[in-house]
Amino acid sequence: MRTSRAVALAVMLSGVGPAAWADEPPALAKARALYNAADFEGAIDAASVARQQAAWADAAALVIARSHLERYRQRAGAEDLAAAREALSAVRAAALNPRDQVDLIIGLGQTLYLGESYGAAGELFDTALSRAALLGTRDQLLLLDWWATALDREAQSRPPDKRAAVFGRIAARMGDEIRRDPGNAVANYWKAVAARGMGDIDDAWNAAVAAWVRSRLSPEAEKLRTDLDRLMTQALIPERSRTVVARDQQEALSALTTEWELLKGQWK
Repeated sequence: MRTSRAVALAVMLSGVGPAAWADEPPALAKARALYNAADFEGAIDAASVARQQAAWADAAALVIARSHLERYRQRAGAEDLAAAREALSAVRAAALNPRDQVDLIIGLGQTLYLGESYGAAGELFDTALSRAALLGTRDQLLLLDWWATALDREAQSRPPDKRAAVFGRIAARMGDEIRRDPGNAVANYWKAVAARGMGDIDDAWNAAVAAWVRSRLSPEAEKLRTDLDRLMTQALIPERSRTVVARDQQEALSALTTEWELLKGQWK
């Protein structure tokens, strides 16, 4: 079962705080606005104009790179990934404000991820997470999701006996995130996925049930419950049924399905 979520999300880190870029030229401000509106062609054109001004060339190149990355996610055109990599390589981090520096790290991580270097991408996302205080709440959650997805993909590329350690990293971080914010939808989902990845179906079941109950604390309760229900019905119930003592597997499958539906009914 595919557990990744981040690749299906729309534009990441789209929120722009006006104070951080108050002195920017109109072309760069327009480029950011177009990027946030998912007009990536327009953003590239506007940022290309702003890039002609030496003082703003690095920030403009960053917008160009991020726009090409989003176009690549839409179209899977190799030229967009190459253009993103070229633009990112030209950016001087020291010329960026702190918020843009975080976006640079994320852009580098996304470029590695989209190039299927998942482990390395996870390391970049981990670096960005260390500066997550500069991001809005939504963007922090999206970045956490990208990090977990990158590690999940890295784990899947390894031999089965080498996967538990990677999933252990996910489980540890998500446990910390839930203790800080019990309603963290990303952490609640990935804690259950990580337990499954470590081979502990009972822990995964318990984590998913707890996440369903905790979902009432999350502003993304509906989406979290949809993800959890899919995880349960497509993965955990079939896999747990094979570990339960019963007269036959169909009986175990039916019993676990009934148990899950009962719990959902009790915690609407």
